[in-house]
Amino acid sequence: MAGTLLNPNLLLAVPLAPLAGAAVAGLLGTKFFGNVVGRKTSHTATILGVLVALILSVMTLNDVLNGATFNGTIYHWMTVAGVKFEVGFQIDSLSAMMMCVVTFVSLMVHIYTIGYMAEDEGYNRFFAYISLFTFSMLMLVMANNFLQLFFGWEAVGLVSYLLIGFWYTRPTAIVANMKAFLVNRVGDFGFILGIGLLLAYAGTMNYQEVFAKKEALAMLTLPGTDWMLLTVACICLFIGAMGKSAQFPLHVWLPDSMEGPTPISALIHAATMVTAGIFMVSRMSPLFELSDTALSFILVIGSITALFMGFLGIIQNDIKRVVAYSTLSQLGYMTVALGSSAYSVAVFHLMTHAFFKALLFLGAGSVIIGMHHDQDIRNMGGLRKYMPITWITSLLGSLALIGTPFFSGFYSKDSIIEAVHETHIWGSGFANFAVLAGVFVTAFYSFRMYFLVFHGKERFGQAHAHDHHAHDAHAPKAAHGAHDDHGHDAHHEEEEDDHAHHGLEPGQKPHESPFVVWFPLVMLAIPSVLIGYLTIEPMLHGDFFKNVIFIGENHKAMEILGEEFHGPMAMAIHSLTTLPLWLAIAGVATAYYCYMINPRVPAWFFAKFKAIHTLLDNKYYMDKFNEVVFAGGARLLGNGLWNVGDKTLIDGLLVNGSAKVVNWFSKLTRLGQTGYIYHYAFVMILGILGFLVYFLPFWHA
Repeated sequence: MAGTLLNPNLLLAVPLAPLAGAAVAGLLGTKFFGNVVGRKTSHTATILGVLVALILSVMTLNDVLNGATFNGTIYHWMTVAGVKFEVGFQIDSLSAMMMCVVTFVSLMVHIYTIGYMAEDEGYNRFFAYISLFTFSMLMLVMANNFLQLFFGWEAVGLVSYLLIGFWYTRPTAIVANMKAFLVNRVGDFGFILGIGLLLAYAGTMNYQEVFAKKEALAMLTLPGTDWMLLTVACICLFIGAMGKSAQFPLHVWLPDSMEGPTPISALIHAATMVTAGIFMVSRMSPLFELSDTALSFILVIGSITALFMGFLGIIQNDIKRVVAYSTLSQLGYMTVALGSSAYSVAVFHLMTHAFFKALLFLGAGSVIIGMHHDQDIRNMGGLRKYMPITWITSLLGSLALIGTPFFSGFYSKDSIIEAVHETHIWGSGFANFAVLAGVFVTAFYSFRMYFLVFHGKERFGQAHAHDHHAHDAHAPKAAHGAHDDHGHDAHHEEEEDDHAHHGLEPGQKPHESPFVVWFPLVMLAIPSVLIGYLTIEPMLHGDFFKNVIFIGENHKAMEILGEEFHGPMAMAIHSLTTLPLWLAIAGVATAYYCYMINPRVPAWFFAKFKAIHTLLDNKYYMDKFNEVVFAGGARLLGNGLWNVGDKTLIDGLLVNGSAKVVNWFSKLTRLGQTGYIYHYAFVMILGILGFLVYFLPFWHA
């Protein structure tokens, strides 16, 4: 089968199947078209669409492994000044792997949603959105040109906006989705500048045609400066990735996006959309390899994100926000791998992370259901015996996250740490420290959450001094299919007072979630444990990414990793003597001591280091900084433009000023308009006299 082409019609069916499902649920299942189809038809159509996409993606990956490829135009839109605007697919090992990850995680989330959103009024709308998201993400990863990449990039951003603000009657959700939208616009501005620079100097938007001109592009400088053109273009492209993949300082939108229902946190903010930036930089590896400056920039940004976002996870009490900060930190790890020229390691971690992080988010959602929508981990404890499936799957996800040997996260995370260690570009020293310290931090906050939720004494069904979080207040009724504690229907809860009590009443006990909720947990737990062991050899040290990802001769990290690799079993056994494993064990042990044995330690620490706690509690004051500098600056500029430009120049000078001039002139001319004929005769005589006096000298001459 070597060298054969894939069937373009089958490839086209991959993104179009979820789009068709989204159309059925979104058009026929909503009030706009009169609710033609019911809930069952909506979820069946969307799940079927994603299932078809998954089956075709797996078939495509199998064909690609046997040597088949595809890189061609599906639809030619237009040609402007010699530049072609096309819809085209580039299917190779990178895009085929991404297609399988996106469709598999999406399918699990679709199934989970049946249980999670069962009594939500927006049930059909929700299915339409997540199916539309799947279509957008597939268009992004399958693209063979920048135009389609940008379409997919903006489309996932749009659907993310719709989903974060899914419960649009909540002010917090509206603020969160607007924040996500605005922060992503900042990144996308850089992204489109990068695409524009490459288009201007390469004259094409097709990936392969741009890559073919990379040597010529590497010789150019940005006009008016001595900066390398490729460095500027690559940094601009990466700024787009910083927005989409939530890298410091454009990370501020992701924790707030937890306002959306839990299934989208798993699909968008853990497994797929936030990894679009990582995928894009890997796809552009031929360009990034030509600029060490761009790679150093990526390395430093990723290091800051990996370490400092992990610190914020330590003090969170909302179960979803702990997982959100964990996602930020892991995205930082992937970005560090990109900066180390270990693109295949970044993509490998992207894949393993997609499974265990989706598992952790859906596990958190299952806990929220069991707790009657209380999200505060301080109100939990001892859930292990009430929710055994959620407990065991969450434990497996946590073990994968902290890099336990033989689990999927271990192989990808350890490879990142090794790659950084072997990198010698500017910033690698700090990056090396950040990824190692991050191991301890990750283990600590992951198991802090795990112990507080599943072990220790039961703290639910009591009155608590601290606030109850109810971000998903009206979703999890799904699982109970009944009324809530107050006797209200779930979807009316948004009208209740914000401070109303959510959670278990005294005497109530949590219980395991229904089959549609725990089945996806089990299905995601399997790859979370096994996928790293099974795929590390071909993906990192085999030919899986051959002719897809390019590494320059002066970047040796992957070469050294290959020399040191002696199989997944040997790697796991060798880790027993390495620092990362012992840092992870120390993190778990510290969390156990602090939260299970001696809870006074965290309280003492917070009291003793109040300034640090305040800094973390305020998220390094990034939101305050953005509010004062950017929002304040925009308001100042807006007020200035309004006062000076609008009020003074336009209204005052142009509009009112011209009216005043006309008014003054008319008042002046009105003085001569008396209506008396002798006045007019007198003026005429004066005029003739003036005329004679003026021209008299000419007559004499």
